[in-house]
Amino acid sequence: MSTPQPAAWKIADQALLQIIDSAHAEAARKSGDWLACRPGCSSCCIGVFPISRLDVVRLRGGLEELKLSDPARAMRVAARAEEAVERLRGEFPGDAATGLLGEGVADEARFEDFANDEPCPALDPETQTCDLYAARPMTCRAFGPAVLGADGSVGACELCYHGASDEQIAACAVEMDPDDTESVLAETLEAEAGIRGMTIVAWCLAG
Repeated sequence: MSTPQPAAWKIADQALLQIIDSAHAEAARKSGDWLACRPGCSSCCIGVFPISRLDVVRLRGGLEELKLSDPARAMRVAARAEEAVERLRGEFPGDAATGLLGEGVADEARFEDFANDEPCPALDPETQTCDLYAARPMTCRAFGPAVLGADGSVGACELCYHGASDEQIAACAVEMDPDDTESVLAETLEAEAGIRGMTIVAWCLAG
């Protein structure tokens, strides 16, 4: 029997993650001691943010792998996700049954103030490290060091680059996904799965 071949989008996604991780490493190299990111620094793990269908696939795959390597830890991640869903269900700015975020103006406005103090379910509260780090969403992969936006702006974690000038920060910036491959792959996956829209980590990992 022949071995099933992975979908084309999955192969492309693996290549994309390599590009993103390499760009992140280059930005970290340029930044040196200005980069505050390290295990135990978890300020970016507090507060919800939208994740794509690609992120959902990555996270759920990571949780399945964790179930095999460390079942107890995987159970704790899933439990934290389920507890978060119960806490947030009543104020969820979208469809609380499916976890899909609303796309209307009102829902987007509600999301601005939604669960800003909520820790990510993948965050281990004792070690303050991510239990699903290898499968983390794209937002997490790109956050921290200086990143060059499509409009030429430079963004970075506010805890980094203390004492650096704007010019020094800009010199550290890298483009993470210059061809916007993430969006193309997300659209491909949505078409294949017949599901579109964004969600958050808790709904992705619960159940």
